[in-house]
Amino acid sequence: MAEYLPPRGIVGEDGGVIHGMERSIAALGLVAIAACGDNFLPDPFAGLVRVSGASPFTASCAGTAQPGQNYSGLEVEPSVAIDPTNASHLIGAWQQDRWSNGGSNGIGTAASFDGGRTWAPSPPPFSRCAGGAADNGGNYDRASDPWVTFAADGTAFQIALGFDAMTARNAVVASRSVDGGITWSDPKVLRADDDPDVFNDKEAITADPVDPGRVYAVWDRVTGQTQPTKPIGTGPTWFARTTDGAWEPARAIFDPGIDAQTIGNVIAVLPDGTLVDVFDLITNGSSASPVNTLAVIRSTDKGLTWSAPIQIGPMHAAGVQDPNNHLFVRSGTALPGIAVDRASGALYLVWEGILPDKTLDGIALVASRDGGLSWSAPALVNGAPDVAAFTPTVAVAPDGTVGVTYYDLREANLADGSMFRTAAWLAVSHDGGGTWSDEPLGAAFDLRPAALVNNYFLGDYQGLVTSGGVFVPFFVGATPGDHDHTDVFVRSVD
Repeated sequence: MAEYLPPRGIVGEDGGVIHGMERSIAALGLVAIAACGDNFLPDPFAGLVRVSGASPFTASCAGTAQPGQNYSGLEVEPSVAIDPTNASHLIGAWQQDRWSNGGSNGIGTAASFDGGRTWAPSPPPFSRCAGGAADNGGNYDRASDPWVTFAADGTAFQIALGFDAMTARNAVVASRSVDGGITWSDPKVLRADDDPDVFNDKEAITADPVDPGRVYAVWDRVTGQTQPTKPIGTGPTWFARTTDGAWEPARAIFDPGIDAQTIGNVIAVLPDGTLVDVFDLITNGSSASPVNTLAVIRSTDKGLTWSAPIQIGPMHAAGVQDPNNHLFVRSGTALPGIAVDRASGALYLVWEGILPDKTLDGIALVASRDGGLSWSAPALVNGAPDVAAFTPTVAVAPDGTVGVTYYDLREANLADGSMFRTAAWLAVSHDGGGTWSDEPLGAAFDLRPAALVNNYFLGDYQGLVTSGGVFVPFFVGATPGDHDHTDVFVRSVD
């Protein structure tokens, strides 16, 4: 990630600057820069549904003074899931009111029962702003990294990171909804720590599409946070699962050793029940040049035991930069995406990086036809390889069509440099990733309203599902105005 990387050390991804350290960066009290100029473009989101709106939280909702600057109405990092029992029922989640130095006041969540045309908000109590308290498991200053999934019977599950801005308390918390996302249970704490040397980060949750009693959570738990330049830290993958809907104790399932970690863990469930966990494997983490490798581990017994890592290839990115003011875009360079073809069992991985014959960040894809044991050579997905592309998400339709959403800079700059424009795209392949065509999800928008501290931020990931063969992107766009910097948008089911 070039200049985007933090000073050396074993670190997490969900940070106010980059690669995590939400807790320590929040304590610095950095102040965000203001968005530059006005956006004179016509509505770039015409034809899309705006899911988020005014913040449901008050300025003092956390009840404690915190360092940094909070941006009310700034939403980032959306996740979306679709009900396997009702193709018109979706639940989306995002960070609500992002702080300049990491995390948000809470997790915004909304449910749609009409294919995405209308949405009913209902934030889970993962932080004090959203109703978290000492007696319900959500007593944290901030929340981050939302992820949602549906079990096979239509029960919804959500996971997030809760943490304090000025203390070492941090936890992976999960909640469920039995009424379609209208209400959420008190958080279940899957793992909590209060040691300043330890931080849990970048969790994801995946339900078994066949067995309603099985839900899988995965994240990284990094150590050595207080001495990041010494080769002493670790960052194993942690895992928790439900049996008959009840969470079992969390445990480590893969430890890459000293001075190494995983990040961006996400589990996919194959048609035969095999679990495949994909992640970025970081080695030489305390050095000035850590090594990032795309890798997977497999489990054929529902997570009881796991294989050794299968290394797929390098994850190398340069980052994406505004040429006018030299701010970088904080993007999903360390976070791979994964999707399964439920009919054939084919697996697809996407990530942002530089392929061997390229010089700019693009969207790379590899496929596996044998359950993740072997992988194809990486292919370039984005339709304009002469400009940078970033933050991909992948899904597979029932007929095997592969869809990938991403942002790129093919319309980046006006002649006078007054804007830094990006657009969201959907690329599709009908031949298993051999060839691609793409279409814009809307017009290009100015990214500058999404400026925080020293980078632009829409989220380290975005959402994408399919409904009846239709791809449903769930993504963030930057919007102008002093009180409305970004919003979550969806393309509803036709």
